[in-house]
Amino acid sequence: MRENMLRDSVDTDPVRLGYRRARALTAEHGRTYFAASCLLPPPQRRGVWALYGFARIVDDVVDLPSAVPAPHGRAAQIDRIEEALHVVLHTPDTPDAGLDHRSADVEQGDADLGSILAAVRDTVVRFDIPTHTFDAFLRSMRMDVPGTTEFRDRYRTWAELAEYTYGSAAVIGLQMIPLLGVRAADDDVAEGAATLGEAFQLTNFLRDVAEDLDRDRIYLPTDELAAFGVDEDHLRRCRAEHVTSPHLRRALANMIAVNRDQYRRAWPSITVLPNRSRRSIAAAAAMYHDILREIERADHDVMDRRVVVSGRRRAVLAAQAVSGRRPW
Repeated sequence: MRENMLRDSVDTDPVRLGYRRARALTAEHGRTYFAASCLLPPPQRRGVWALYGFARIVDDVVDLPSAVPAPHGRAAQIDRIEEALHVVLHTPDTPDAGLDHRSADVEQGDADLGSILAAVRDTVVRFDIPTHTFDAFLRSMRMDVPGTTEFRDRYRTWAELAEYTYGSAAVIGLQMIPLLGVRAADDDVAEGAATLGEAFQLTNFLRDVAEDLDRDRIYLPTDELAAFGVDEDHLRRCRAEHVTSPHLRRALANMIAVNRDQYRRAWPSITVLPNRSRRSIAAAAAMYHDILREIERADHDVMDRRVVVSGRRRAVLAAQAVSGRRPW
């Protein structure tokens, strides 16, 4: 770590620095993405890190108040990030949006953002990633922030939730298509990529029910929960007592079936990817899909623990993906 900090302090290239910082963020916070990215060739691997690093910075603004500089509220900080992103993408002479990591009057958070934006721009230009996908992503992030016109913290139906997950997850899949060596994706490949992104997101929602409730968010469709006798008061009682009731267990089991169907529908698009890309995405899908297995092994107890897939299990799943074995 000390060696990396010293190297960053003398590096004058914002793109190289951005990729290194994005790599560190991905390794620390996105272990599944990082493990799967290591199966890609280096240029694509770095692109995955850049996209993840950018998403992580925005996600931290939304979820971690300490990540937002004191003079700025969360909504205003997202506005600043969006403005800096547009400068980077549309002004070639400012690869880090003027947030020079060497400048003494730039806050550390801005310095990290500036260098990662430089890596994002390099990735977008190198792989011709559609820039409108970033606008959709930021719109969904605003949906998590109270006080914005987009704000929502409850979703009644799958259709309502899809308005959020299009920007938070589906467009991530669409951004990945050119990174994976698919230059002219047909509609089926694009639909599969978007579906896989949304599958990852729903898996996160199922795993993180308690954590999201602590933030006063309920992503799981309330109509679906109500069909099993679960309302918001029921969820809060379960959380307060650290108990997952039989009603909630049945609701989660039903949503896991919906989630598994998403993975099933995305699989054909994975099979047509170039060889190394196919192995990488199959590994990521297998590791995420295995979170559902861990929820079931815990008897759907999501109110008292956050299930994880062990590092050893992830290694096994990655090896199976490399061998060409279908993960489910």
